[in-house]
Amino acid sequence: MRRALVFSVLVVLVAALVAGCGRGGGGGEEGQRTIGLSISTLNNPFFVTLRDGAQRAAQRENVELIVSDAQNDAAQQQDDIQAFITQQVDAILVNPVDSEAVVPAIQAANDAEIPVIALDRGAAGGEIETLIASDNVEGGRMAARELIRLVGSGPVAQLEGIPGTSAARDRGKGFEEVIEGQSAVRLVASQPANFDRAQGLNVTQNILQANPNIKGIFAQNDEMALGAVRALGDRAGSEVKVVGFDAIEDALKAIQEGRMNATIAQQPARMGSLGVENAIKVIEDERVPKNIPVEVKLVTQENVSEFRQ
Repeated sequence: MRRALVFSVLVVLVAALVAGCGRGGGGGEEGQRTIGLSISTLNNPFFVTLRDGAQRAAQRENVELIVSDAQNDAAQQQDDIQAFITQQVDAILVNPVDSEAVVPAIQAANDAEIPVIALDRGAAGGEIETLIASDNVEGGRMAARELIRLVGSGPVAQLEGIPGTSAARDRGKGFEEVIEGQSAVRLVASQPANFDRAQGLNVTQNILQANPNIKGIFAQNDEMALGAVRALGDRAGSEVKVVGFDAIEDALKAIQEGRMNATIAQQPARMGSLGVENAIKVIEDERVPKNIPVEVKLVTQENVSEFRQ
C-alpha cells in the first residue's frame, strides 16, 4: 500500500515537471502565451504606431508581448532575437533592419522551433510563417503616377531607404517601373538616405547641387520626405513637388500646409495587430497565408483631413 502511494506521488511530480518544461512562457503568467516583437527602430513614428497596434492586440488577446528596439542596427537585432529564443517565447514577430542580415537570427529561431512572422519588410532566407506588409510595389507605382501628374514634365529624384530592405527594394521597383514607362518625367538622381530625416536633408542638398532644376522628389518614406522639405525651403510643395510614403502625422500636417504634396498611407497599427493575431494562430497550429497584404492609399491635400488624428 505504502509502495503504491509513493509511486502515485512520483507520477504526479513527473507530470508536473513535464508540464513545466514546455516551450514558451517567457515570463508571462502561467498558461499565458508570450510573443517577442523585434522592431527595426522606434525612432520612426511609423514603427511606434506598429508597436502600439501590436500591444493593443496582445492586451485584447491576453498574451504577453515583449518589445525590443534594434535602433536600425542589424547586429543588435540579431542579439534581440537570440534573447527571445533564450526566453523561449512562443512566437517571434520581426520587422527586419536588413532583409539579408536578419536571416541567421531567423534560422536560429527555426532551429529552436519558434515560429517567425515578418512585419512590413520581408527576409531573404529562413522559414517565415507569413509576411504581413503593405503592397509596396503598388505603393511605389501610386507615388510615381501622382508625381508625374503633379510635375507634368521634367527631371525628378528619388530618396531610397535602407539598402537590403524589401520595403526599399519594392517601393523603388514600383516607382521606377512607372517612370520608365513614359518619357515626360525623367529620373535623374536616386540615392539612399536610409529612411532617416537628417539624411534625407543632406542627400537632397547634394542632389540639388547637381540638379538645381529638379521638379519633383519621391522619398521612400515620410521621414526622408520631411528632410527633403527642409532642404528645399520655400520651394517645397510649389516649385518642387514632394511625395512621401507612410502617412505619418508630421507628413500629413506638411501636406495640409502645402509643404508636401502627397504620401502613400500604410496601416502600421493594422500590421501590428495582424502580427499578434496570426502569431496566436500559428502557435495553435492553424495555417496562415504566406503573404497577408495590407492596403495602401494615396493621400493628397484633397483627402488629408480624413487621415489626420
